[in-house]
Amino acid sequence: MAPAVSPLRREAPADQPEVAELLAACAAEGGRARTVGGGTKRGWGHPLSDPDLELSTRRLDRIVEHNEGDFTAVLEAGVPLARAQEAFALSGQMLALDPPTGDGATATIGGVVASGDSGPLRHRYGAPRDLILGVTMAHPDGTLARAGGRVIKNVAGYDLAKLNTGAFGTLGVIVQMAVRLHPLPRGTATAVVRSADSGALARAAAALAHARLELQSLDARWEGGEGSVLARGGGAAAREQAEAVVRLAEDQGVSAELVEEDDGLWDEQRSAQRSAAGVVVRVSGVQAQLPAVWRAAEAAGATSVVTRVAAGISYACIEAADDAAIAVERLRRALAPSPCVVLDAPAAVRESLDPWGVSEGAELQLMRRLKAQFDPAGTCNRGLYVGGI
Repeated sequence: MAPAVSPLRREAPADQPEVAELLAACAAEGGRARTVGGGTKRGWGHPLSDPDLELSTRRLDRIVEHNEGDFTAVLEAGVPLARAQEAFALSGQMLALDPPTGDGATATIGGVVASGDSGPLRHRYGAPRDLILGVTMAHPDGTLARAGGRVIKNVAGYDLAKLNTGAFGTLGVIVQMAVRLHPLPRGTATAVVRSADSGALARAAAALAHARLELQSLDARWEGGEGSVLARGGGAAAREQAEAVVRLAEDQGVSAELVEEDDGLWDEQRSAQRSAAGVVVRVSGVQAQLPAVWRAAEAAGATSVVTRVAAGISYACIEAADDAAIAVERLRRALAPSPCVVLDAPAAVRESLDPWGVSEGAELQLMRRLKAQFDPAGTCNRGLYVGGI
């Protein structure tokens, strides 16, 4: 018989069946379970009291398969992303996920997928949901469910892998996944476009987003009344791609420079997407909104804004203060109906507003029905997600 749960019980299951067993025991007693990977997203979502059971994935850390010829891999959820990248790099491959991790933090594969987090590589390779081929889930009824496959192909039917990507562990615990890999670029070079004219910079960014260039990443950043666009080429023709960006930018009437030793640029860009003490708001818009997003963010007190140009996604960093929640609501009003989700934020800020900013409606009702189907007792991360799911 599975052991009973008690308040603040912490477990690090050694295998996948044990995860399902512990979840089932927690559900049978009406308890709440929280899954923890590297702990890099603890400040996201609704603030919660301590659960009855905390499940760490740190012992689920095997790279089960690496199929080099097929460019796929199977990993357990607790594999640190950095370790997986080191292993794939030995074969000249990579998992095209590069979210920021914060100071000294170690993001796990499971945590990145469960939160749907991403970095600059999203421009070319997509979000986590685009890289997941299959998934194994532990559910509160004690079952292990497998969906998807280990090959790159489209399938008909219910896509459990994509459903759980970005669901913040509210439908079950991701214990294993199959992922798609890509060739590791042999070299990189970045063109940096700068301007204090937000309109001119946005036009240059849009021109680059629609140019016939196979860029690895295309980001923008606005802070202190001026901004930049970073366009990164990768592979054997990386320098030629960056040079083409410089020429195109100059045709748009803005200055640009070429940087070949560019790793530091992108490390800084990713770091600006997070805040240890401030508030980070993710704005989901469109390319044409960029000047409006930058202006609204400045008016709300944001010190910097990082933007994935082609996706229209921006991360506005607002310094933590007594009026941070007011600043977030001001930003939401200015950019409505574009969703503005609070990511990093002190608990006091998250307690004073809805981090997700989602109103009642048909979409939320559908999400609640899915929650009831997969987790009827509300065992998994209860209250963390949209609408208190």
